[in-house]
Amino acid sequence: MSAPFLQVRDLSVRFTTDDGVVRAVDGLSFDVHRGRTLGIVGESGSGKSVTSLAIMGLHRRGRRVSIDGQIRLDGEDLVTASSARVRALRGQRMAMIFQDPLSALHPQFTVGDQIVEAYRVHHRVSRAAARRRAAELLELVGIPEPSRRLDDYPHQFSGGMRQRAMIAMAVSCDPALLIADEPTTALDVTVQAQILDLMRDLQREFDTAIILITHDLGVVAELGDDVLVMYAGQVMEHGSVADVFARPEHPYTWGLLQSVTRLDEQRDDRLRTIPGAPPSLITVPPGCPFHPRCAYREQAGPATGTVRPALVEAAPGHRVACHLPAEVRQRIRAEEVTPAR
Repeated sequence: MSAPFLQVRDLSVRFTTDDGVVRAVDGLSFDVHRGRTLGIVGESGSGKSVTSLAIMGLHRRGRRVSIDGQIRLDGEDLVTASSARVRALRGQRMAMIFQDPLSALHPQFTVGDQIVEAYRVHHRVSRAAARRRAAELLELVGIPEPSRRLDDYPHQFSGGMRQRAMIAMAVSCDPALLIADEPTTALDVTVQAQILDLMRDLQREFDTAIILITHDLGVVAELGDDVLVMYAGQVMEHGSVADVFARPEHPYTWGLLQSVTRLDEQRDDRLRTIPGAPPSLITVPPGCPFHPRCAYREQAGPATGTVRPALVEAAPGHRVACHLPAEVRQRIRAEEVTPAR
């Protein structure tokens, strides 16, 4: 396999607040190859969106924000690159679909004007040529009568159409890396399916590397090749979607999978929940950050509350950070965990 298009190594993002230092991302590492999709999952506050903004260079670094580690885009380190260089790469080599298109799109400018502006930042073309390209992009993402809809404002688009317009803007310069932050949130299931199909088609056409940030495991199962499970800014589990969904290794992953309803089997009991709540990122528990909520912490031994577990291979290409011995995890999974299909 070729070298990863995106390499993240030991990424840490910290925010200094009046209450203390927020360790939003703490030692994160992963790769994304061209033509593949990495799903990043976890509860709210796990560091998913902070990671995406760090890759895009959208954190205002300074006295209150620090970023350490490496983010290499096609071999070029973005952490040490100048702000001007990152701006040049943003939009042209990497782009992002934001979670809420209504707030991401400017309400006082037409959809066409915003796509035209994004395109002309990286292409020396006339406004008329950029407008023709904008109409082509709206047609590409399935918006009817694209030439006419260019003159509409964001509030005149439905939620699904606004999301499509955001995708059109993001892919206007054919970026090699596309980050989608909760791209199907607040959309009905039919529109969700259309958006996922659109992203799959765009990836097939442009060989794009995609990072899909979501809390919806079904979306990851539908679109993802690999999955990264985050908790309290750290990696709990990382592997292919097939391996992680069929043979999950971490108790937190077990909890996420058991909390999702299944349509292929009848349930007589209520969905399981993970007790407790995610920790404050100012006071992350020592050891495994999940151990205060883990039902198996007694079997993991005293180290679970004092020593941060290393991310080790449970199988080729499948890594887990857990103090439970491998044989104990296998027994628990066989007896108590229903694998996802």
